[in-house]
Amino acid sequence: MPTSLTTQSCEALGGEDSILVRQRRDHAELDRLMNLYESVQGSDEEWRRTLKEIVQLTFSHAFAEETVLWPVLRRLAPDGEELTTRVEKEHQEINELIAGIERTAVGDPALPAAVTRAFGLIRQDIRDEEDLLLPRLQDALDPAGLRRLGAAWETVRRTAPTHPHPAVPRRPPGNVVLGVPLSAYDRARDLVPVGAGSTRVRRLVVAAAALALGLGLVRVVRAGRRT
Repeated sequence: MPTSLTTQSCEALGGEDSILVRQRRDHAELDRLMNLYESVQGSDEEWRRTLKEIVQLTFSHAFAEETVLWPVLRRLAPDGEELTTRVEKEHQEINELIAGIERTAVGDPALPAAVTRAFGLIRQDIRDEEDLLLPRLQDALDPAGLRRLGAAWETVRRTAPTHPHPAVPRRPPGNVVLGVPLSAYDRARDLVPVGAGSTRVRRLVVAAAALALGLGLVRVVRAGRRT
């Protein structure tokens, strides 16, 4: 029976560069940020800044899972299809909830309930991954394999989209094809400081983001024609 990652040492999980340790580290950071958001008593700007960090980490992390980890799990584990389908449904619901939250003003009375629901799903997703999915990878791969998988996952995570995109498929190749332009778009949007007062600055950055998205889509189309 696979053992949850929560009680295991770093060495047992394959070392600092293992995918299991990298995942657990991201999960701990997400939990810290969610707790911080729930405890903030300051300005709306502090809430928005913390929520932005949560969103950026959640979606870059999940995109890399869907692109790198879950295809490996489906190949190696007898129940990989069932487990990854379950988590992909969680990811889709989180995408839809956070997309709605990003369109909601901080003072909107509907916001707290939506955030509570999203945080609950993120925490459930973390439990499912650490208790069910990731231990299957631990059973199937040796420490060197876990470190190689960790390096591949980290490479994708650092260049992944950082905001929700509910219409994007949860599996390759669809998510990979759309991920390149969407990442450029998201990361241009992320350059806008939280609480930026200049409408002109916001418009310029969003225009740059739209241009990045357009150029990325052109590259994707051209690449598709060459294949």
